[in-house]
Amino acid sequence: MCLQETKWTGEKAKELDNSGFKLWYTGKIRLRNGVGIIVDKEWKKDVVNVRRVGDRIIALKLVVGQDTFNVISGYAPQVGLAEHFKVKFWEDLEGVLQDIPQGEKVFLGGDLNGHVGSVARGSRRGTSGYTPRRESFPRRGSQWTCR
Repeated sequence: MCLQETKWTGEKAKELDNSGFKLWYTGKIRLRNGVGIIVDKEWKKDVVNVRRVGDRIIALKLVVGQDTFNVISGYAPQVGLAEHFKVKFWEDLEGVLQDIPQGEKVFLGGDLNGHVGSVARGSRRGTSGYTPRRESFPRRGSQWTCR
């Protein structure tokens, strides 16, 4: 499960009570931003890598049998944040996706309908988000697709 706006600080992993689920998260400023991923007890032993990019992107790599899965949770900047923060988020997300080897499965979850510009009216908005090099992402319609 991908989480956004966790508002926790640190770059940590912790067991969730006695449920067997495990949470990986990242957050820089208390009560703001933050993302995380909760993994089922059956798969937490299969997590082989965790990549944290600031307080808006976290990626887990799991190897299950002969398959490799990459689960990414992202939280796009919203209205009111300076344009350079928005561009940086989309460039960082593109970098995480481009670093995944061809043939590995990708699951991208998150709050990705951030706005471009200073006001919502007339800005580009949607699940495909914004990035200067969007054509480098595999797409179908307005939804991101997994390879």
